[in-house]
Amino acid sequence: MDKQALRKEIREKKRAMTEQQIVSASERLGELFLASEAYKQAKTIYGYLPYNQEVRTVPMLQQALLDGKKVAVPKCYGDEMRFIYLDDLSQVEKGYCGIPEPIADEPIADDPTALVLMPGLAFDPQGHRMGYGGGFYDKFLEQEPNHPTIALCYAFQMLDHLETEAHDIPVDTVLWA
Repeated sequence: MDKQALRKEIREKKRAMTEQQIVSASERLGELFLASEAYKQAKTIYGYLPYNQEVRTVPMLQQALLDGKKVAVPKCYGDEMRFIYLDDLSQVEKGYCGIPEPIADEPIADDPTALVLMPGLAFDPQGHRMGYGGGFYDKFLEQEPNHPTIALCYAFQMLDHLETEAHDIPVDTVLWA
């Protein structure tokens, strides 16, 4: 199946999910994420704020703040993405493609070892990832390659194998529920 057809199929499956299914899977994924060694070792989490039917990450990021970790989320400037530190996860507004982004433009996150929480449409056990098509995370990780990465997804987003391209950067760990 080509990328366009696969993206369409996964989007349709996500749209078919009920809010209860999203919340239930997100709670389980939150437990797995918070119990992971990557999370325990991280001083900073570069997270993302959920859009549409994405895994509900806000409770995880809120817990990270309560655990004394720094939290940053992405903000797009044209075709560039920067992570902005947030102490208050409600200080956001719709940004690129309607995705929640920080209202402020600073402070710009500066932890080269921060754990990056990776969004995506599909993943495989080798950590290959198919994003939404913008390439923002691949560009970011190409510039800052030392970040540990972790992805959260629903079980139907986990495939046996994903075809990748040279510029695709795999994630270290994929958790699914």
